[in-house]
Amino acid sequence: MRTFARPDDHAAILRRLAALTPGHTRLWGRMTVHQAVCHMADAFRMASGELRVAGSARLHQRTLVKWIALYAPLRWPAGIPTSPEIDQTALAGTPPGDFAADLAALCALAHAAAVPGPRALHPIFGSLSEAAWLRWAWLHTDHHLRQFGA
Repeated sequence: MRTFARPDDHAAILRRLAALTPGHTRLWGRMTVHQAVCHMADAFRMASGELRVAGSARLHQRTLVKWIALYAPLRWPAGIPTSPEIDQTALAGTPPGDFAADLAALCALAHAAAVPGPRALHPIFGSLSEAAWLRWAWLHTDHHLRQFGA
């Protein structure tokens, strides 16, 4: 199972992130690659508690859906809704600026996400262990990298 807790998995994600260019086009969804860079950065800010996101978790989302999303051997499908506060297509979250600077910020946040530390509640899954946050970080980042064929 891939996770930011495994140095090889984390390094592979960082390499994939660093290879993103403004020329990448989406295979699904509505975000541009630049919007996805800002969205992923905001998601890491959400995980660390730097960016507040309202919770919307129901009991089944904090239990069954959380287990399936984090541990079932399935890729996350296209079209999963995000928290309104980090929904780039609704013009929420960090607005895209300079692509290179935004990508550098994302890479720094992704690097820092592997370091144990305080975590916020996940808006859908609720409380997550450190191991679950590190699994979520890999899955969420991989999901958006696959969105752009990276």
